[in-house]
Amino acid sequence: MTDAVEKNPEVESQHFDVLIVGAGISGVGGAYHLTRQRPDTTFVVLESQADFGGTWRTHTYPGIRSDSDLYTFGYRFKPWTGAPIATADEILTYMGEVIDDNDLARHIRYQHQISHASWSSEDHLWTLEATRDDTADPVRYTCSFLWMCQGYYRHSEGYTPDWPGMDRFDGPIVHPQNWPAELDYEAKKVVVIGSGATAATLIPAMADKCEHITMLQRSPTYFVPRNNANELADTLREIKIEEEVVHDIVRRKILHDHQIVAQLSLDHPELVKNELFKGIREILGDDYDMDTHFKPRYRPWQQRLALVPDGDLFHGIASGKASVVTEQIDSFTEEGILLESGDTLEADIIVTATGFNLNVLGDIAFEIDGEALDFSSKVTWRGTMFTGIPNMIWVFGYFRASWTLRAELIADLVVRVLDAMDARGATTVVPELGPADAEMRLSSWVDPDNFNPGYLARGMHLLPRQGDKQPWLHTQDYWTEKDELPVADLDDGSLHYS
Repeated sequence: MTDAVEKNPEVESQHFDVLIVGAGISGVGGAYHLTRQRPDTTFVVLESQADFGGTWRTHTYPGIRSDSDLYTFGYRFKPWTGAPIATADEILTYMGEVIDDNDLARHIRYQHQISHASWSSEDHLWTLEATRDDTADPVRYTCSFLWMCQGYYRHSEGYTPDWPGMDRFDGPIVHPQNWPAELDYEAKKVVVIGSGATAATLIPAMADKCEHITMLQRSPTYFVPRNNANELADTLREIKIEEEVVHDIVRRKILHDHQIVAQLSLDHPELVKNELFKGIREILGDDYDMDTHFKPRYRPWQQRLALVPDGDLFHGIASGKASVVTEQIDSFTEEGILLESGDTLEADIIVTATGFNLNVLGDIAFEIDGEALDFSSKVTWRGTMFTGIPNMIWVFGYFRASWTLRAELIADLVVRVLDAMDARGATTVVPELGPADAEMRLSSWVDPDNFNPGYLARGMHLLPRQGDKQPWLHTQDYWTEKDELPVADLDDGSLHYS
């Protein structure tokens, strides 16, 4: 129980059939699907920020944009009509249209910081304690079903390693997740530590104003330079095909192509590497040291491929305004960064584009019948529900396909589960391992040989485990789940209704 509620025991509960945590891409999509597929279901969306959008609201660093195409990152029900790679403002406009067009704003309550969630088997209810940022008032909600759409990383702060000598550096050290609006980088020497999508976005966006900007990476990432246009979409529009049809066809074509690349990456990784490098060489030339700076140590698709629209990162390097250094950091100095080679990178500003801190269940304290929840001790049901946790689904999207694809598959699953409960007159549903599962081999939430970004490696011990057979797998495979999840057997004995 939170201190605020303990001091105000008379706080009244507000009850809803479903409570959605988070008004980002998953939560807004979930709200839409509830209104369309279960119009009589009462629900509320609680959001900690002052407005909708999640990542696209909280990240304000220069150039912030998607690293997935919007034909698949966008919703299946809302055609995307712009360039495939979109800015944060364009994504927020798109989401705002979804909210306005479907009258979803009345369901969303902003500036609600949830601190505690407890399940009561006696009452068949979740109780959530929160505090409103705008009034500092404690509030309490109860719901019959909890839908966690809060995302996978902590919005309040990003991950920055503790390098020796950071306190000695004379200039600002900035993480992109907490970008200062007043930061002046004009005519400054900037070093960006990191080699992921954030670094690839920041560097071309800042390069023209900086004296020079350097991407300092420990090891390379796979980048895909690509024109920020979709030829098929443009052709279909040219012949006056309706936008809904364009969206569906292009979405299907992109997913088809992704499946081919994913399989080729497993079967013929060297072929895929050469194709990825070809686009970079066309910009940087044959004399550029590709092996040192752009040849990763892992196979393609073992981590996310970062799209570089119109090759802007590489054009920045080719112009001389940006450069890449692939070395280990020894320490920070007053003037910049001392490398293990003995060289120094001079800097006025250092940007640590070094990743996320994993967010597990929204950093909310969970209890089940008075016992603190140890999430890591649970086993997942199809990567969505968890043994011993009643009436809850957690949205964890895809790493290598767009997050929204899985969010919408899970939205359909939520509807099916709620329908199944209604059909049985049940108030509770919870996954439970059966006798046949007693000897099942358990493994980590994600197979590190399949996908191994740093934020997962650092936080894997906090996450549930998966089994070695369905329905106890978290496959992260859209091309399998798109067929399996919509027809997953909800009456095979793995889900217990009461």
